[in-house]
Amino acid sequence: MVWHSISGEQAARELKSDINSGLSEHEAGKRLASAGENKLKDKKKPSVIRQFIAQFSDFCVIILFIACIISFATGIIEGKGDFVEPIVILMIVILNAAIGVFQERRAERALEALKKMSAPTARVKRSGKIRRIPSSDIVPGDIILLESGDLVPADARLISANSLSVRESALTGESEPSGKNAQVILPDNCPPADRKNMVFSSTTVIGGNCIAVVTETGMNTHVGKIAHLLAAEKAPQTPLQQRLGKIGKALGIGAIIICAFVFILGVVKKSGILPSFMLSVSLAVAAIPEGLPAIVTIVLSMGVQRMAKSSAIIRHLPAVETLGAATVICSDKTGTLTQNKMSVTQIRNLFGELPHNSEEARKILLLGSLCSNSRAAGRGKTASFSGDPTEAAILAAAYERGEKVFSLDRDYPRLHETPFSSERKSMSTVNMFQQKPMLIVKGAPDVIIAKCKFAAVNGAPVIMSAHRKRLITEQNESMAHEALRVIAVAYRSSEGENDFAEKDLVFAGLIGMADPPRPEAAKAVMTCKRAGIIPVMITGDHISTACAVAEKLGILESGQTAMTGSELDALSDSQLAEKISDCRVFARVSPEHKVRIVKAFRARGEIVAMTGDGVNDAPALKAADIGCAMGKSGTEVAKSAADMILTDDNFATIVKAVEQGRGIYDNIKKAVHFLLGTNIGEILAVFAASLLGFSPPLIPIQLLWVNLITDSLPAMALGTEKTEKGIMSRRPVSPSKGFFSDGMWIDISLEGMIVGTLTILAYSIGCLMFGAQSSIILGRTMAFCTISFCEIAHAVNMRSSLPLFKAGIFSNRMMNIAVAVCSAAQAGVVLIPQLANVFGVTPLSPVQWLTVIALAAVPLVVGESGKTLCSIRRKY
Repeated sequence: MVWHSISGEQAARELKSDINSGLSEHEAGKRLASAGENKLKDKKKPSVIRQFIAQFSDFCVIILFIACIISFATGIIEGKGDFVEPIVILMIVILNAAIGVFQERRAERALEALKKMSAPTARVKRSGKIRRIPSSDIVPGDIILLESGDLVPADARLISANSLSVRESALTGESEPSGKNAQVILPDNCPPADRKNMVFSSTTVIGGNCIAVVTETGMNTHVGKIAHLLAAEKAPQTPLQQRLGKIGKALGIGAIIICAFVFILGVVKKSGILPSFMLSVSLAVAAIPEGLPAIVTIVLSMGVQRMAKSSAIIRHLPAVETLGAATVICSDKTGTLTQNKMSVTQIRNLFGELPHNSEEARKILLLGSLCSNSRAAGRGKTASFSGDPTEAAILAAAYERGEKVFSLDRDYPRLHETPFSSERKSMSTVNMFQQKPMLIVKGAPDVIIAKCKFAAVNGAPVIMSAHRKRLITEQNESMAHEALRVIAVAYRSSEGENDFAEKDLVFAGLIGMADPPRPEAAKAVMTCKRAGIIPVMITGDHISTACAVAEKLGILESGQTAMTGSELDALSDSQLAEKISDCRVFARVSPEHKVRIVKAFRARGEIVAMTGDGVNDAPALKAADIGCAMGKSGTEVAKSAADMILTDDNFATIVKAVEQGRGIYDNIKKAVHFLLGTNIGEILAVFAASLLGFSPPLIPIQLLWVNLITDSLPAMALGTEKTEKGIMSRRPVSPSKGFFSDGMWIDISLEGMIVGTLTILAYSIGCLMFGAQSSIILGRTMAFCTISFCEIAHAVNMRSSLPLFKAGIFSNRMMNIAVAVCSAAQAGVVLIPQLANVFGVTPLSPVQWLTVIALAAVPLVVGESGKTLCSIRRKY
């Protein structure tokens, strides 16, 4: 069917849909089952088997396989039949691969859950009711309702349109918005870019509103036929993962050099080529931190799941890293810093405040109610008002004063609407008023006053003189100084629905509304300042109103400035960058100004978080380091451009997200610190033993066991650590600051040396200090147990920069489980005879166990002593 060549009503009939009531839920369900979800096909995900096989593509694992093959071959050639060691190594490698698949699948599930939470939605008519449903559930024949800021969910034929303009650059490449007309019928061969009676999937409504019937969904849409949009987007590695990948490679090269040296030493000492080769290969695999990027992904995915429960949905993983470094948070005022519960508190004409129940006040409220899209429902105490908070407040005030707000559409039929836009800062409608068409305009006072030629005095229009204009301006400023949001209302007679030019208006009055600050906002602002973050308010309100609220919240203090959009326009980019450091309030700004504000802060080296909810906020959200879209009031366009969605539209949630972002970054550092420290300890233990002329203190199977058990589980448990107290008393982390700055490399090296030294010491004690019992096997057993328990103790030590008694000894449930499992597994290897034979260990006496425990406790004692001393020093 050529949909653009028939009328919208005919298209609905062809699709067996009802324009007034839409599809029934039953019919929609049937069509969804037959047509499929309204989605572009993703690239097919690899199967579990393919993912499992991919785990064996790692260079070190390939070397280990080669070693296994050589070991098997040697056993066959020598006729010994000793295949235990290569079999165990193979089993450990397979288990490691299984853990890798589990981690990847877990991360994928976490990210899929987040995608679903931030998936686009659309308004449809179903069974006569308007509902908001996931865009993926839309089917051909659905009646959809679109307005400014919506993403078009599917291809659709317009039924009615009101000043509709759509940005179709995603489809046509044209940057200019396309004006739409529901009434036109176009030729069959009309190209998509000229189909003014159609809207297409993935395009953006930037003005007006419409009702349309869905004609195509999913892969049948025009965008579904464009090949380059079909490829699934591959999530890029975060900057941190990239840095750690490079570090892992550098350490790997170093480890291979050391392993080559160990192999040569073994051959020179006539330890045997195969044992020396197996030892060096297993040491390489144990030492190279190939799991670092995977651990980072797991910690990030677990972190963003926790953040989602706190009303902050992270759409892109790198945003978590950036959150911890944020230095400026630019926030909208209404609904984010304030409660967005507007109520009318004052009504004024040019001479002053009007009694609330006066005839003039009631007329001003009635005009404001007619020029709005808010709706009333219920009666008496159950009366409720939905829609834009400002419009709902005006409608509620009219209802309270006896106006019949439930029958406005019938009593005062609307002939035309010019929707509100942030550029015009006004909205207008043409309504039948006392049997005559009347144009009603409401919006920002300065904008409306400039369009007025008359003013209403005692119910009659008089010429708007300079004196009267000054009186109105003074009333507006007086209300703004009281922190009221002020809306001006004007009107004029109209010739009909085609006479809607906003000129020669009659000024009716000013409506003042209060929107109190959120109770938690002031505390969040204080937290920001303590954390070294600059809170900035951005609003379209009058500068006096904005400053009054900013002072209440503590955003604007003495010595700091406020700036209007017009003042901002008068500055060049370089001048703005110079002046912006002291500016805490931006009033009367448009979405375009937000982009300049972001760039000016970034030019000063700041890391900027920016909030936004409108379609025109998308460029600013993309320009910011962290774009934060509003989940309740935000448009789908803003959400799709953002890095983070605030499901409660609350400023305090941004601050909490920054705190959690810092905590996640800290946990990643702890996990990386732990892994690198223990890996260095393993390398040094074997390397030092070779230099000292000792037999290897750890055999290949033991090294692989340590790498699998006492590295992976505690590292993942560190990723679940709670955010440390006082984390928001620290300055933001500078992006230019290295991951291993502040002496972290020194700490890692020293900790590695302690672990390595204690392992050699345990080996020496086992070989020399127990008389007749002494042997290399006993020494290896004690070294094996010591390094394993050392790493467990070191993981506990890495939990917090605070002493454990302050952080909470058992406060991390996952770490408790990891410690218990790793300790039990390690003890089982020694105590169970069958496992002891496989791992080349011997049972330990009570004294030997006490020796191992004493040595293994050294990292914990040293670490806790250092943290306690630092804690005492900070007090003084």
